[in-house]
Amino acid sequence: MFTLPTRVARTPARRVSRPLYAYATLEEFVLLYPFYAVLFADTGLSVAQITSLFVIWSATAIVLEVPSGALADIVSRRLLLACAPIFAATAFALWLIFPSYWSFAFGFVLWGAGGTLSSGALEALVYTELDTRGAAQQYARIMGVARSCGVVAVGVSTVIAVPVMALGGYAAIGAASVLVCLMCAASALLLPETRTAATSDIETEPAYFRTLSEGLREIRQSRPVLAAVALAAVVPALWESLEEYVPLLAVEDGVRVELVPWVVLVIWIGVAAGGLCAGAGARLHNRSLAVLVAAGAGLMALGALAGSPFGWIALGAAFGVFQMTSVVADARLQHRITGPSRATVTSVAGLGTGLLTVAAFLAYAGLFSFSGHAWVFVLFALPYLFIAVAMAAPRAGYRGTARHP
Repeated sequence: MFTLPTRVARTPARRVSRPLYAYATLEEFVLLYPFYAVLFADTGLSVAQITSLFVIWSATAIVLEVPSGALADIVSRRLLLACAPIFAATAFALWLIFPSYWSFAFGFVLWGAGGTLSSGALEALVYTELDTRGAAQQYARIMGVARSCGVVAVGVSTVIAVPVMALGGYAAIGAASVLVCLMCAASALLLPETRTAATSDIETEPAYFRTLSEGLREIRQSRPVLAAVALAAVVPALWESLEEYVPLLAVEDGVRVELVPWVVLVIWIGVAAGGLCAGAGARLHNRSLAVLVAAGAGLMALGALAGSPFGWIALGAAFGVFQMTSVVADARLQHRITGPSRATVTSVAGLGTGLLTVAAFLAYAGLFSFSGHAWVFVLFALPYLFIAVAMAAPRAGYRGTARHP
């Protein structure tokens, strides 16, 4: 066991990072995001129908997550990343040309399927290419910046979407969203990809199941990999599900509806900052990172109960800590994978996140029936304390960016 040097030349990594940042930005720069639920309602769908569409979306992602990960271990990951936004573009086009419940449902199936094509494949491609260039220790920093690019893209696209919607309606924001998706697909083709003969020449169906089996076997037989998969699944599931309820928490605390976007903006700033700090977080010892996670839990509880500008800043800082920890958990998972089924193993973590997110939504609904939003946020902070304790355990793992022997 050893620790890789933290100061290395960044030039080799730029061949990977630059197209990655473009891809991450364009993937989230979708003007339709703030309005697609409104489009469904304007088409005449009920709340129950709209909810069922979200269920279809989530179910598609859960079912296809691991199979698509195994596919990314035997075919070109770059090709899958290029296809993913095309699926989304097709979905958006269908919604605008044939607005109806079944068109929306099929669109969510396409969008969910496209999302699984990039999930696992992106992390595996980036890590493999950095490792090939001797820059694997930069993975957390680069992925953290990429995540921040996505957060900023969502914020900027939301601001731009309002005047575009006012000028051109759904047709304008829909056409812009399709165009951005196509640009995202093109940017994926700029990513480098080094494929070995052991993976690039496998095309038969038995090889697919063999790859899937190898990935699952590595998780079962390697306790460090299993622990890393669990951490990478749990950390993002909780705070990302809570993020959807921030506007409701703000309104409960007396924030006027027209000012809610400013609260959300504070949260976005915190999340973006957390992504930018991922490189530094990856160099921390487990116990130091555990202290930060525990502090994040405290900040989240305090911020939710405060109901003031200070509270929103505290909540944004908490989400920033959790974003940083999510990236670090992914990085440590990538460092621990030693077998050929990297995307498969990563997709298992993605599957865990998806299942836990659905469970978190259900738990939130149940807890809210007994208390307000603020206290549900406090209760959701408790699991992060348990995560911090587990991370601080003596056998929790290796230090910083150390490679698994």
